[in-house]
Amino acid sequence: MEFKVIEESKTKLVFELPGETHTFCNVLKDELRNVKGVEIATYRIDHPLVGVPQFLIETKGIEPRKALSSALKALKKKAEEFKKEAKKL
Repeated sequence: MEFKVIEESKTKLVFELPGETHTFCNVLKDELRNVKGVEIATYRIDHPLVGVPQFLIETKGIEPRKALSSALKALKKKAEEFKKEAKKL
């Protein structure tokens, strides 16, 4: 997965995820909102066919990259749990 930083400060991170769609972006956005200290987590795709998802994360009390890392770790854990449960079927 490619990750392209557009803007970064102590409380704000704007980045693009080329090649990703609403499917992954919605899941990541929702997981970011569960991270303590995340004030805003949203994304946009300017064009439905050729647009690149652009995320905005604003935080208070946590660095945006740490919040992103925490959300990604939580998603990985959930995916592993889902895979484990799916094998039981």
